[in-house]
Amino acid sequence: MSKNLKCPNFWGKNILIVLIVIGVFISGRAVFEAKTQKIEANLAELSIEEILENRLAIVQGNSLLSASNHSNPVQVVRKIKVIVTAYSSSTFETDDNPYITAAGTWVREGVVANNLLHFGTKIRIPEIYGDKIFVVEDRMHWKKGYYHVDIWFPSYWQALNFGSKRSFIEILEG
Repeated sequence: MSKNLKCPNFWGKNILIVLIVIGVFISGRAVFEAKTQKIEANLAELSIEEILENRLAIVQGNSLLSASNHSNPVQVVRKIKVIVTAYSSSTFETDDNPYITAAGTWVREGVVANNLLHFGTKIRIPEIYGDKIFVVEDRMHWKKGYYHVDIWFPSYWQALNFGSKRSFIEILEG
């Protein structure tokens, strides 16, 4: 007496569910990318308005210098060795709203995340960015510690290409 045993066919029975899940994932990703591109375009416009409003001159396409007539030199208060990495406004890298910093401001070029310094602290990373000034307006996961600086980039790929670097930061007065 031989029994005819049937093997359950997982893919045959569940192929429709798998296709639906894949379709939802792909369409959700497309919507996310479209929204991200729109928001990045708005951020680019906002940055230009801020540049004009604050009378800043663009140097080499990615650095800002003050175009105002005051010549107060920036005073370095302290130098700290840090690890410098990068992040973007991707939902898997951030909390609730990926375009709002922990300080409650919109992300923009020049924003950094750090767990040691107070919001609004101005820093420079001279080995990497020369005299460009960054502002601490975001936080990182507590496991990153105090001696880690995360620079905001407008796209995930720019942040990924930046990588990780050992350097030092200069904490600026005022």
